[in-house]
Amino acid sequence: MDSSGATSSIVRLNIGGHKFCTTIDTLTHREPHSMLAAMFSGRHTVHKDSEKGCVFFDRDGMHFRHILNWLRDGVTPNLSDVECFELLREAEYYQLLGLVDRINEVLNKKDEQMDPDLTRTDIIKYRIKYSGYVNFRGVNLSGLDLSKLDMSRFDLRGACLKHVIFSEASLRNCKFNLADLRMALLQSADLAGAYLEGANLEGANLKGANLKDANLKGANLQGADLRDVRHLEDADLDGAKLLGAIR
Repeated sequence: MDSSGATSSIVRLNIGGHKFCTTIDTLTHREPHSMLAAMFSGRHTVHKDSEKGCVFFDRDGMHFRHILNWLRDGVTPNLSDVECFELLREAEYYQLLGLVDRINEVLNKKDEQMDPDLTRTDIIKYRIKYSGYVNFRGVNLSGLDLSKLDMSRFDLRGACLKHVIFSEASLRNCKFNLADLRMALLQSADLAGAYLEGANLEGANLKGANLKDANLKGANLQGADLRDVRHLEDADLDGAKLLGAIR
């Protein structure tokens, strides 16, 4: 066996400080159209750390082992919804379309199997009882009518909010990081100061919503209705996906 050939195929990666060791075949075989496959195809010069010989990626390395396991064996881990959305974000960055499709299948299957965890009445009771932040992280409220409610300062990070009706609701300073807001109705909702970093708002209706100082970094707004949105120029849209958004 040619040991020099085997050694040359080994790749050392530094993903945001997390170190990994794999092979060129792993990075290029299962997802041949990905960014990783393109980088390590031999067509491009890959810069390595002069001391450690690692290729550095300025990304969160927490889930990269799951990405490598997908590339090696085609398996996906059993993760919480929040972790799934975090892994989805990394898969989209590396352009791993097969993994993106698999994660979306898992999330959609969970949605089909689950009824909402709470009712509109439950939400009102929590609002009356607590004046500060209300922790609803990761809950499933899909399909609920929460229009015109005061839900300011609710923590809904990673929550499933598909098809929720938030029309004319007060959502000031709410935390929607990584939440699933696909097809949500947010017409004339007050989202001033809301945190929507990494949230999925694909197909959502935000017509006439107030986005003053809202954080939409990396949010998916593809196909969203942004007509007559107030203070859109004051929102942080760095890295947001706006393909097909209506303005």
